[in-house]
Amino acid sequence: MKKPVFILNGPNLNLLGRREPHIYGTQTLKQVESLCEAKAITLGVTIDFRQTNHEGVLIDWVQEAMDSASALILNAAGYTHTSIALHDALKALSIPVIEVHLSDPAQRESFRHVSYVGMAATQTIAGLGARGYELALESAASLV
Repeated sequence: MKKPVFILNGPNLNLLGRREPHIYGTQTLKQVESLCEAKAITLGVTIDFRQTNHEGVLIDWVQEAMDSASALILNAAGYTHTSIALHDALKALSIPVIEVHLSDPAQRESFRHVSYVGMAATQTIAGLGARGYELALESAASLV
């Protein structure tokens, strides 16, 4: 069996649809997961979709991806701009890493302009809402 594409989501993404919908949209994370599941079927891949509010858990999952995933799609949310530990874990991977963001951090507050995740990623997709996850899956499928 082929390894799944891990889709990992960081802090506060469990609040999608409720938290700042003018920035992040009205879809819930469960709806984004359903969108990804449907896209994965059309691409002939499987996914493992997860969310955590805890940095250490996210790093553990990135390390798990090293042996258990064919590619990694990561929306690290706020950890994108703060976690060198997450950056270091991503640098240890030999699989494609695709950073995804619902909004475009470059168009937001200046503290969001630096992406430690992006420095370690194969590709970044930002500012396309939930569609960005679908594009990230398409990219992951083409890279593995």
